[in-house]
Amino acid sequence: MNPLNSLTGLAIVALIVVALCYAWSCAVYPYRPCRSCRGFGHFRSPILRALRLCRRCGGTGRTLRAGRRLYNAAARTHRTIRRQRDRDRRDDTR
Repeated sequence: MNPLNSLTGLAIVALIVVALCYAWSCAVYPYRPCRSCRGFGHFRSPILRALRLCRRCGGTGRTLRAGRRLYNAAARTHRTIRRQRDRDRRDDTR
């Protein structure tokens, strides 16, 4: 038994656990605070100190996390492929 193999296996298992935890976290908490306004949704302008809505988040104070964006893109692609396959299947039966 080579100790390098067991160490590599342990590292792979650790990476899988971290990826699953991040995926769970993105599913439960899909939003994060906006970087621009720090989650407030607005900021004071330098001139006249008026309140302005944040451009990045549109005033909500939240933006989608990177993992959730990746999941949404994959789900959208899957839906498009499935819809196209179903459309082709309906056309073939006629």
